[in-house]
Amino acid sequence: MRAVDCVERVDLGEVPYEDAVRDMTDWVGRRRAGEIPDRLTLLSHPPVITYGSRTPPAELPAGLTVPLVPVDRGGQATYHGPGQLIGYLVLNLRERGPGDIVRWVENGLIAACADLGFETVRRDTPPGAQSLAGVWTPDGRKLVSIGMRIRGGVTSHGFALNITSDLVEFTRFVACGLPGVAMTSLAELAAEQGRPAPSEPEVRDAVARALGAR
Repeated sequence: MRAVDCVERVDLGEVPYEDAVRDMTDWVGRRRAGEIPDRLTLLSHPPVITYGSRTPPAELPAGLTVPLVPVDRGGQATYHGPGQLIGYLVLNLRERGPGDIVRWVENGLIAACADLGFETVRRDTPPGAQSLAGVWTPDGRKLVSIGMRIRGGVTSHGFALNITSDLVEFTRFVACGLPGVAMTSLAELAAEQGRPAPSEPEVRDAVARALGAR
């Protein structure tokens, strides 16, 4: 996948999930029409659990502690809430050329984590197994969830990076279709290193640099 000079960075605050999806649908149409450049939008959501059409009902929480919202992206159920950085990527892949967009995102986020002082890795998914897309610690905890959609050559949705997320919320359902998966956050990893967690602005800047957005 070749580099594209301009990825527009858009910084938002906390946006309700349904509002963000409505706006993202508009951005995709405008990107396809050539009205806007490739775009990385950084934001957060109030508490919500989103899930794809292939998510088995048994993997969703039995008691509704937060809203459940079906989505049209890849991936299974995941939690969004305060302390988490969401990145929505609207990219024209026809202009970028052949390549694995999910791997590109994984590698970019791994570079961002390294810039912040954290070692992370990507994992290949064995044939026939549940997807391991995302960013992981070397000891097998999941830091970043990735779920994207491609339609008409343009991507939507993106990633969720836990900064100071309430990790208990991920234990109320089967996160990412992976029973027993251990989720982590930059705050947890920083505490293990005996240092403060990076601030959200620091994480936003590191992610934007790594993905070529400005």
